[in-house]
Parts: sequence; structure tokens; C-alpha cells
Amino acid sequence: MRSNILYGVGLVLTLMLVLVVSFIPLLNAEESQFRKQFIENYNANSLQAQTFLIKKNKDSIETEVNSLITEAMAADKNYQDRMYLLDIAAMIATMHIHWNNGSEELLKKVETFQKAEFKKEQVKTEEMERVKEAEKVPGNFVMAAHKEEMAKKGLAPVIYPHWIHRAFFRCKVCHEDIFVMKRNGNNISQANIQEGKQCGVCHNGAISFNASAEENCARCHIFGKQESKPLLDLSYYSHNKFKEIASRAGSEWKPENLTGGKLPLDKLGFINWIELDKMKAFNPRTSLGESLDTEGIRETSILFQTPNAFLKDVLFSHKIHSTWVKCSLCHPNIFKPELGANKVTMIEMKDGKSCGRCHGRVSFTYADCLRCHSQTKEKPPEGALINKAGTTAPPQ
Repeated sequence: MRSNILYGVGLVLTLMLVLVVSFIPLLNAEESQFRKQFIENYNANSLQAQTFLIKKNKDSIETEVNSLITEAMAADKNYQDRMYLLDIAAMIATMHIHWNNGSEELLKKVETFQKAEFKKEQVKTEEMERVKEAEKVPGNFVMAAHKEEMAKKGLAPVIYPHWIHRAFFRCKVCHEDIFVMKRNGNNISQANIQEGKQCGVCHNGAISFNASAEENCARCHIFGKQESKPLLDLSYYSHNKFKEIASRAGSEWKPENLTGGKLPLDKLGFINWIELDKMKAFNPRTSLGESLDTEGIRETSILFQTPNAFLKDVLFSHKIHSTWVKCSLCHPNIFKPELGANKVTMIEMKDGKSCGRCHGRVSFTYADCLRCHSQTKEKPPEGALINKAGTTAPPQ
């Protein structure tokens, strides 16, 4: 009975490994002649040759399996590479039990490593899902670059709630004088914050709570905790709380101007900041004392004509954008300043280029098509500049 079960298991695992080695390229490792022949037999689906190989090398099976385990657990291996090598080791150990009456301890040893690696990958995947949930609000992001260091101090990673900061400061206050607008491009550290740099420019006990005070650590280090939930579903909003923060931050929050006392949301359930401006429900700061906004507001609009009759044109408002960001954020690195020099496509946006540098990340997503494609073709808006050379392409 035991022999039949092992033989059945061997056949199933054999078929599984055939698929694995068919789709995963061989790793750059010093393979033994035994291993090479073992894999060749699998690729050829040659059970007879495999039987002969396992029996012939009975005395070296344990060495081969341990070698695979050692190679799999090397620091330079990723999860896929490790599981590939451990799967081979498990196959060899299983066949050794069946055809050589070998010890089951060798297979159990391999399975222990497999289970441990699977568990680690499962934890990693679950954390990625939590990060994805935390970052679904445009601009929110989890800061975990110093995860190990934070863990040693009993701290969770930081969630940066972009939408809360945006309620009291225009983007131009921080970008690019304090932070470059590139994820992982700022090397944010507690040492810099304590020196009054980065987050410490405002989180100094005056404009906002003091990030250098130990009792305030838990106000930011909340990823994965119950306290983080209000930052993910906009339920943090409170008339009185926001008015108090605005007063301290040197901005204005006027909930009496909100329709029904509620934040205006777009069709995806996120804050429509343009509507907030139209309602005059808030007046965020445009600069700090040492960082004056000298570029001002540009009034020009540019019409991007789409090549498809069914898709409306895009009217780009310099006024809206320059209200929030400095011209130097986009020109000349993202967009050439000459009219007609930029062809904007949805493919570029999807790849995080052109408009996609902000939209879909810190501003409303380009997937909300009608937010931009809202200009009818019948009559171009008066006074708008025509971007004839750079038309937008339809979604692909």
C-alpha cells in the first residue's frame, strides 16, 4: 500500500515538475551532472531513465538534495528561484523513497523549507495587499524603507495621508523645495526630521505636532493598525478638527460652504479638489515663510484635439494647475514649454509619464476619462491656444 501511494505521489509530482521546468529558465548555477540529467529526463518525460538514474546514484542522493537546499536558500535567490530548486529537491527525495527505499526524513527536511518559504511569501503578499488598500486614496503611500530599523524599535511603517495635508497646503509648498515628487527619492529619516528638514519643516510643534517628540511616534507609525482606517476611507473628516488644524497651519477651512456639509467626491469616491476650490470651502497655504511662491498663477488654456470623432477634446487649464503646483515641476523636464512640442498619449500616462506623473498617483486618475475629455469639438473655446502638433490618443 505504502509503495503504491508513493508511486502515485511520484507521478503527480513528476507532472508538476515537468510544468515547472518547462516555464522557468534554468538558473545560473553550477549544476551537477546528476541534476542536469535529472532535469533532462523530466523534460523528455522519460520515467524509465529517471528510475535508472535514481537507483544508480542512490548513495549520492542525500548530498544532491542538501546541495539544492543550500543553493535555494542563498541570499541572492528570490521566491520563485527558491521554490524551483526546492521542488527539484522534493522530487528527488520522493523518488529516492520509492525506488531506493530511502529515508523519509530527507523529504521532510525539504518540505520544512518549502513550507517556511511559502509562509514568508504569503505574509509578504498579504502585506502588499494591505499596502494597496492603504494607498488607494490618491497620494497616500506607505513609508517602509527602514522597516527593519522601525521594527526593532517596536514601530510600524508610516502612512502618509496626502489628502489631509492637501487640505491645508497647496502642493507647491512642499514640491520641489522640500520633497522631490518621486517615490523613494527623498531618503526620509528621523535624523533629518529632527534637524528641521523634510517633515520636520512643519512638524515642529508650531505649525503641526512635533515629530521629534517620542510620544508622537504613534501618530504616523500606524500602518496595519486600527488607527489607520480613518486615513483610508476619508472618515477622518471632521468640521471642527479641520478648522482647528487650518487655524494652526495658517490656512482656512470653511465647512459652511460645503454642500450638505459633506466633502465633494468624484465618481470614484475621492475628493474633488477643484470643486472644493469652486465652493471656496478652503484656502490652503501656498508657501512657507522661507519658501515664497514667486511663479504666480498662469491664466492660459491649451486645447488638445483628439483624432477621434467620438472622443471629446481636452482643455488644459494652466490656472488650475499653477494654482496647485509650480511651473518648474513640469517644465521643462516633463513637458517642453513650446506650444505643440508635446504629444500626450494614454499609453504614456499609464507608464507614469507626461500627465501620468501626477494623475493616477496624487491627483485623480486618468481612468476618469470625462474629467479631461469634456470639451466639445463644435466650437473651440475662445482664447485657448491650440496644441495642433500634440494630439491625445484614445485609450488603448
